[in-house]
Amino acid sequence: MGQGLLAATLPSVGSHLPVLLRRDHVRVGSVAAVVDIDAAIGFVVAHGDAVERARLSWLRSGTQPPPEVLDSAEVGQTLGGGWPASWGDEVASVDATCFRLAELDDLGALGRPSARRALDWLAAGQQPDGCWEEDQALADSAPEWARPGDPEARLYLTANAAFWLTVAGLDARAAGPLDHRVGGAYAGVVYAASQALAAQLRPDGSWPSFLAAGWLSAAVLHRQQMFYESAQIKAVLAERLPQASPADAAWLAVTLRRVGVDHQEWTLVAARRRLTETQRSDGGWTSDDGHQFDVHATLAVIRAFR
Repeated sequence: MGQGLLAATLPSVGSHLPVLLRRDHVRVGSVAAVVDIDAAIGFVVAHGDAVERARLSWLRSGTQPPPEVLDSAEVGQTLGGGWPASWGDEVASVDATCFRLAELDDLGALGRPSARRALDWLAAGQQPDGCWEEDQALADSAPEWARPGDPEARLYLTANAAFWLTVAGLDARAAGPLDHRVGGAYAGVVYAASQALAAQLRPDGSWPSFLAAGWLSAAVLHRQQMFYESAQIKAVLAERLPQASPADAAWLAVTLRRVGVDHQEWTLVAARRRLTETQRSDGGWTSDDGHQFDVHATLAVIRAFR
């Protein structure tokens, strides 16, 4: 779920890549599975644009991206701080803004002014009940997971926005005294969102929304020390992982690791196991959103195996 970044026409940053030739092993029971990280890196270098190759460099070695790459990653931001779902639109989208924040996170850029404005825009858009919803002006163009007025979309957007305000609050906070609570300057916003998310959980740990809303909610609740509710969600997710798409397994793993869930935690082990089963012969993984997002999905896998 997300909106694609405009294709960059900037110089290659492939020369910044470190030499990292290895395979990553996942052991489940007595069976060791292998992900070919070398091949995954090669896939991104061969098929990624300048921004995607810079994301790879940051993920693998912490190499700072060139200014022109950061400018390209931030292009199209509205004056209010969010990003539109389509180039040239004037109405910012919660879903598209979260997608851009994920890309900026892979560039080590959540502390830049652009990300701070985006986070402030997200925080200001929270509704009185703790949730988020897309602008009604996007009703005719929004995908099903972001459609205004749809309660399933509302829960997904709430989990997504709360996740980014949780992980970026301290690094990309609004101006003012540093707040060390979870979510930093956005602590009150994140707390209200966590209560709204927890209230939607059914007794069996399931939730009335898209699958991605589950792992995003689990991450938010984990950081709020609502470990029981988070574990309920992860138990449901674990049942779905054997049939999960590679993009979903990667997104789940990256999300939980980003909030500090231990890499040996059983849900993460199962997610990485699924990724070992779905790597293609060209080194990449298949995106649910079309082949143009395969590099994005592969970068998520690389991050999951950091």
